[in-house]
Amino acid sequence: MSSIYLPRTADALAFAMSTYGIPLLVLATTGSAALTGAAFALEWIPRLAAFGWAGSIVDRRGASVVFHLASLGRTLALATGAVLLYLYPSGAMASVTVMVLAAATGVLTEFSYIATETAGAAAGRRAGSRAHRVQAVLLGIDQTATLAGPALAGVLLLTGPPSMLAVVTVLSLLAALLALRTPPSPVAPARAPKGRPGAGLVTGWRTIRALPALGWLVAGLTLSNLSIGLLQAAGPVIVVQHFGQSTTAVGLVWSAAAAATLVAVTICRFALDRLGLWPVGVACSAIASLACLAAALAPDYLSYVVMVAVLMAADGGLAVVLRTLRSHLIPPEAFGSTLSATILILLLPFPVAGVLTALSPPDALGHVITACAALQTLGLFCAFARLRTDPALCA
Repeated sequence: MSSIYLPRTADALAFAMSTYGIPLLVLATTGSAALTGAAFALEWIPRLAAFGWAGSIVDRRGASVVFHLASLGRTLALATGAVLLYLYPSGAMASVTVMVLAAATGVLTEFSYIATETAGAAAGRRAGSRAHRVQAVLLGIDQTATLAGPALAGVLLLTGPPSMLAVVTVLSLLAALLALRTPPSPVAPARAPKGRPGAGLVTGWRTIRALPALGWLVAGLTLSNLSIGLLQAAGPVIVVQHFGQSTTAVGLVWSAAAAATLVAVTICRFALDRLGLWPVGVACSAIASLACLAAALAPDYLSYVVMVAVLMAADGGLAVVLRTLRSHLIPPEAFGSTLSATILILLLPFPVAGVLTALSPPDALGHVITACAALQTLGLFCAFARLRTDPALCA
């Protein structure tokens, strides 16, 4: 609790509040929708670029050290931003402050995330046959933070940008202090060559190729993420234009999805105890595929909310399967690099989904989602058919 779960909770809340709160902060400070979108991009583009660095540094320095330093760096950045916004609540200085803050927190949050995931995987390995329970708790913490973080950031923003940043600063500082209690993870030999910045991703990619079970599961989930990304990108168009709901109703879709995922993760803990990885993975794959097809054909807003919630709940079960499998299969000395490569592959469909949304007429989005759902079904079926007799999942 004190060495894994509490640090993860503090970091996840800071992660969620900064990820969703800073774009709101930009809008409140600048009043510009264009800058708000740019700030969101500034959060995510450096994160994707930092994957190779983050994984290799975690492998070399250890999860606890990187977690502590990244959280401490985020604390200093947020505290500086809070002071500057208190002194300059508007104008050019405020605009520059929030944009720089978006980029800085994006990079530092990526380092802390990779470090906490590595620490969680080490805890799963120590748990042995109960590793899935550890991964289910960690995923539950992430989903709870996703559910509570954006709402908390929005409420705090009503009291002023410095107040919101002050709370996120306290959470980041708490994460940095709790990181000192995180058990050290295995590190690469000091004599190993440092290599180029992208060497961590190359190492991770080679590790994935050397582990067929992990590779097939990542491939299937990547195709599944294309459908999920499309629902996220096209959600405002579908909810507002197709169903005639307000913009607030868009947020309700994902709040319901986060709540359903929490329930699903709890159920998966007990299901994995009794059934094992493969049966639970197959069941979640079937549910996710059917729910995505149903969401594309939903006749009204309520059924759409229910289907998206069911889809995300099933995806949460698949995430527990993936986390458990990679904690068992990936060598500890290469875990950070492989984790970085895995997450980068899983995130690549999201910008593709944005392009599909931009290029598709609103009336055709349902057909595009249906096509992606069919691709999702095919990808997950091939992955778990290949994994049916794989020794890793059978074990």
